[in-house]
Amino acid sequence: MIQIKRLSSTNAGFDETLAKLLAFESAQDAKVSATVSDILADIKKRGDEALLEYTRRFDRLKAASALELELPQSRLQQALQSLPADQRNALENAAQRVRAYHQKQLAQSWSYVEPDGTLLGQKVTPLDRVGLYVPGGKASYPSSVLMNAIPAKAAGVSELIMVTPASNGETNDLVLAAAAICEVDRVFTIGGAQAVGALAYGTQAVPQVDKIVGPGNAYVAAAKRSVFGIVGIDMLAGPSEILVICDGRTNPDWIAMDLFSQAEHDEMAQAILLSPDARFIEEVAASIARQLEAMPRKAVIRASLENRAALIQVRDLDEACAIANRIAPEHLELSVEQPEKWVEKIRHAGAIFLGRYTSEALGDYCAGPNHVLPTSRTARFSSPLGVYDFQKRSSIIQVSEQGSAKLGEIASILAHGEGLQAHAMSAEYRYKKTITSSDA
Repeated sequence: MIQIKRLSSTNAGFDETLAKLLAFESAQDAKVSATVSDILADIKKRGDEALLEYTRRFDRLKAASALELELPQSRLQQALQSLPADQRNALENAAQRVRAYHQKQLAQSWSYVEPDGTLLGQKVTPLDRVGLYVPGGKASYPSSVLMNAIPAKAAGVSELIMVTPASNGETNDLVLAAAAICEVDRVFTIGGAQAVGALAYGTQAVPQVDKIVGPGNAYVAAAKRSVFGIVGIDMLAGPSEILVICDGRTNPDWIAMDLFSQAEHDEMAQAILLSPDARFIEEVAASIARQLEAMPRKAVIRASLENRAALIQVRDLDEACAIANRIAPEHLELSVEQPEKWVEKIRHAGAIFLGRYTSEALGDYCAGPNHVLPTSRTARFSSPLGVYDFQKRSSIIQVSEQGSAKLGEIASILAHGEGLQAHAMSAEYRYKKTITSSDA
């Protein structure tokens, strides 16, 4: 019998118990950190030579030259053409929906002119080159290609470089087909920390990028953390999370499977149900026990549910929303009547799924919004991946002669207050009438 934590918000010590349940230590393993540090330093120093060595060692892929690690566009098109019709249609339909959603996020440059002629504004420009890491082998996720590549392209990124390991030379056609659909510019069959290093520092074959996005294992995550500052990264993601708020009137089998949908990712994934209906919680628990044995990934699901899951009885839906804001989950399902009423009470969540028919799985693949979401309570201050992550903003300032007098005096006073005389004089030169030609 599976053992899942049962909690009640009315119990003494509930707050402390919840805090312990949510705690997740994302500290790096020292051995992983040391290994990654060595790999990155070697890639930075020896470039393609080191990249080839690590690819042979870790992926058992032999190549005489790093140039052989790049796949031609014809290989991507071949993968797309070879897909069964249902898979190709699903990929293309998902891509179309994701593209339509993200195109609405595109930020525009703007400016305004003040009465004295001073112009202020903001110039929005895309990143020049982005690297996309896509896991290989058993963890091959074409949906990750869609969710990372499409917003980058919508933002206007000039060049998108994808890296994906090809263990023993084997590539995943669904992943390559997704790359073709997303118009990825270049694909290299490299993986691990060495791929992150190649993207961050550049080698003779692999160009340096401005930002690295995409999921990976502990070595990839550690490498991204290490190169942050040299390049941008999307986020440091923790285990998957789902929080379901239910009023007790949704089919309990649906809710149980929704909890499974995240638990099957990882033994450390977290699935939590909040409901004011004690009988419904029992029905969900019974459904979990009944459905678990038929799940192909039942060992992972069981470990996840026993490690970090909870079925929590709350006083009412108002309290459920308050607890949800404390949890700040990656995925939040509002499986209730009038979800549009209750969503107004939610302040912190990566993605919010409204109503009984909106399963979290739809957001993972094809609803449209991005499935790259903040985890480990970072939804309190972070947002889903989007077009805005591939754009940057430059401030525009053009001060008129008349404006320089007003602004210069303000700047001068503040600069003198900070003890920065050159700042003050730089402003003063432009509005004092006693400026000499030598001063200029």
